[in-house]
Parts: sequence; structure tokens; C-alpha cells
Amino acid sequence: MKKRIGIIGAGRFGMSLAESMMNAGMEVVLVDRNRPAMQSASEFATAIQGDATQPHVLEEAGFGECDVVVVAIGSNIEASMMATANSKELGVETVIAKASSELHGKILRRIGADSVVYPDRDSAHRLARAIANHDVVDFLEVSEGYSIAEIDVPENVRGKTLAESSFRTATGLTVLCIRRPAEDSKEPRTVIIPQATDVLREDDRLIVFGETKRLDELS
Repeated sequence: MKKRIGIIGAGRFGMSLAESMMNAGMEVVLVDRNRPAMQSASEFATAIQGDATQPHVLEEAGFGECDVVVVAIGSNIEASMMATANSKELGVETVIAKASSELHGKILRRIGADSVVYPDRDSAHRLARAIANHDVVDFLEVSEGYSIAEIDVPENVRGKTLAESSFRTATGLTVLCIRRPAEDSKEPRTVIIPQATDVLREDDRLIVFGETKRLDELS
């Protein structure tokens, strides 16, 4: 079943994200008040002209059935706040909101945003990949065709040592380190430089490096 993604705002960030999500095989619903932008977006998304600060617009667009909603409004802080609140009110499990400043981000989190992104730090392409590939927790493209990613431990190697898993041979990816939960859940994860005898646990996360296409195949 395709993941359904709702995007509010058809600026450069929102349009780029919508196209990236469509290319990743997601079902995309895009809402913006700008008619010409919606006409352009209709080529790669379900584009709906409307004001996302009005709850009924998002409800009628089916945002309540979205797996993830991204509020891609940055310049109009009031509109981004209202769109975020409206999305959470509809029961959307994960709402990601774009912020124009640290203060804006704090406000968005306070009113319900599950995650906040800053355009100068988080590209639409990176966000799209993280949403599309549920095993990929975080992603950074190092150069054309090569990436570093933080991933969940694949089910088929859980409980095995790194040597037993033949991870590099099977995936073409190199495990740079293991991020393991601390005994105290309030403390940050412990970083482990992996040895062949280290057992890969279900709650571990792996920092891996390799060809981007190999990461796509893994997911």
C-alpha cells in the first residue's frame, strides 16, 4: 500500500519535496492558495487550491488519512502555525513543519509539530528519502551517488554478529559505527566502533556508508 503524504505550501521547498516524494513512489496531496502553482503541481501530485488555515480545506483534501503531513510554509509564521495545528487536530500521526528561525521552530513544536526542519540545513531531497524509506532514520548525500545514512538494523541480521551477518557482502554498505541505546533512556545513544564480534541488536541503529542505490535497494 502506498504511503500517503500531505504537503501544505507550494513554494520551492514544497514543490521540490512533492516531486521527490512522487519519484519515490508515494501518493502526494499538495495544498496551496496559488492557482498557477497548483496547475503546475498537478503533473506530479493531487494538487488542491485552498487555504490550509481553514480546517475544512484539509479535511476535504483527505489530510486526515495521510501518514505524514509536511507544512512547507516558512515566511508566513501565522499560517504555518495554523496549518500545523489543523493537521494535528485531524489526527495526523506525524506532522513535519518547516521553520524560518529557531524561535519559529520552538513555537511549532509547542503547538504539536512532531519534527521541525530548517531549509538551510535540511534539503527537500533528504527529507523525502527519510520519509519514503522507513528503515532510513537519517540521510546525508556525501557526493554524487554516495551517501551516509543512519538505519534501523535489518530484521534478517538482528541477533547476529557483524561477521555472521556478512553485512558488507550482502548489502555493499560499510558499517561505520553502531548507535546503541544507553541504559538510562534519558541519556543519548552510545556510539560503538564496530568489531566483527559485536552482536547487532534490534534497538541498535547503524551508521552506514556506500552507494546511494545500495541504500535504496536495502529499503
